[in-house]
Amino acid sequence: EVQLVESGGGMVQPGGSLRLSCAASGFRFMNSVMSWVRQAPGKGPEWVSGINYGAAETYYSDSVKGRFTISRDNAKSTLYLQMNGLKPEDTALYYCARNYLRKVPPREYWGQGTQVTVSS
Repeated sequence: EVQLVESGGGMVQPGGSLRLSCAASGFRFMNSVMSWVRQAPGKGPEWVSGINYGAAETYYSDSVKGRFTISRDNAKSTLYLQMNGLKPEDTALYYCARNYLRKVPPREYWGQGTQVTVSS
């Protein structure tokens, strides 16, 4: 059974940082491109970042470029998203997703999500 389990979300003040993790199992993580997707209340899903198999290529949406860093540890089958300089508009449910690199995947490729709230 494929599982993607996100963690690390929480509430933080503007300008703060969080590190999200996504533990993957049930598929060949090292052979899968991975991405992060977010969905704010009342809005559609937004692709945030993607990383290729060996982490040599990373991609970011314009809204997070320069503030977020995606990475992966293939030995641990874990995906990460380091988020710095958080803004209120970053508030959303954050999902890791498999098999898609630079766009929002179909819902069945997402995990269950972790909530990030940026507020003073």
